[in-house]
Amino acid sequence: MNVTTTTAARFAAAAAAAAALTLAGTQTAGASTVTSKPAASKPAAAQRTAPCTADNTKVTVTPVPRPLNHLLLTATNTGRTTCAAYHAPALRWDAGQQAPVTVLRDSAPQAVVILKPGQSAYAGIMSESPDGSGTHGHRVSGIDVYFTDAAGQGSVGGPARPRVPGTYFDDSAWVTFWQSTADRALSY
Repeated sequence: MNVTTTTAARFAAAAAAAAALTLAGTQTAGASTVTSKPAASKPAAAQRTAPCTADNTKVTVTPVPRPLNHLLLTATNTGRTTCAAYHAPALRWDAGQQAPVTVLRDSAPQAVVILKPGQSAYAGIMSESPDGSGTHGHRVSGIDVYFTDAAGQGSVGGPARPRVPGTYFDDSAWVTFWQSTADRALSY
């Protein structure tokens, strides 16, 4: 066997291996094609999933005994399709409020919380500082909960308006990112 034949055979083998890898990374499902190369910024499931909104979820706020001054925000997918709870909810308790409640950056999960119909995402809310260091607050009976887009740059749709039974909020309040479990949301 000469050098030209050996080089040609190696080239053909490499081309066949590359074609096999390309085919292995592609699945055919009906008329659509899904490749295994997701964008670097989002998981593949999040790329194909519409965001959760006030229209496709039921949002509730529940007082919890621990940790002190915390509430549990729950968004349950009431739609017929899967939705993604991107980043953190944007919360406002007063129409005159200049900016949404601070997001606790240390609570960022490793992946977007994806909700099939009937599943829930959770966020922890600290309404006031336990040591009394917060100022400028008042008792509220409801909050506006805005869902964020995939980029985390803006809201998607109008707000959900769950009741918050007589809770005091001050300027030290914060909210976690959406989490897949209530325990995780209340661990901050």
